[in-house]
Amino acid sequence: MKKGNYFSAKRITGLAILLALVIVLQVFGGYFKIGATSLSFVLVPIVLCGLLYGAIAAGVLGFVFGFIVLMYGVTGADPFTAILFEDHPVFTSILCLGKGAAAGLVSGLVYKLLAKKNRYVGVFTASAAAPIVNTGLFILGSLLFLQDTLKANFVDGQSVVYFLIIGCAGINFLIELAINLIAAPALHSVYRILEK
Repeated sequence: MKKGNYFSAKRITGLAILLALVIVLQVFGGYFKIGATSLSFVLVPIVLCGLLYGAIAAGVLGFVFGFIVLMYGVTGADPFTAILFEDHPVFTSILCLGKGAAAGLVSGLVYKLLAKKNRYVGVFTASAAAPIVNTGLFILGSLLFLQDTLKANFVDGQSVVYFLIIGCAGINFLIELAINLIAAPALHSVYRILEK
């Protein structure tokens, strides 16, 4: 977006549409589970937000995504997050909100850095960065602070690392990454149309 148009009607409308997409995709995307966790189709509009409106705006949408995940845990709608929240409410809250916000922020920053040289490479890299950061922070945070809860409730005769990487993140991460990378050319096209 051009400078000086920060609070333009077009920008506010675009952000509102992307925010609505984040909410709808996260609420209904929660029904598509592989293993213990849900697929995050929501990362696509977050990346698009980073391309169109910058890293801060994408970070805010990522925070909203994390807030919805957290509320599903608080209310018991997502049993996995509910168990983590019951044992570790503060850290589970920080993890849910932080990983979503970081996924948006990092994808927006990556795009900004790489698009100066090649916009297409920037779009693909930003599209890959969102699921990598989202999943990576989930695994790291879980290993550092949630191992006891994971062992007591989910790990049956396997290591916590195996459970997190294969059981929780493995297939989900690969599908989320594929969705984002497949969507990248479409995101690039949308960006070019809206930029004009």
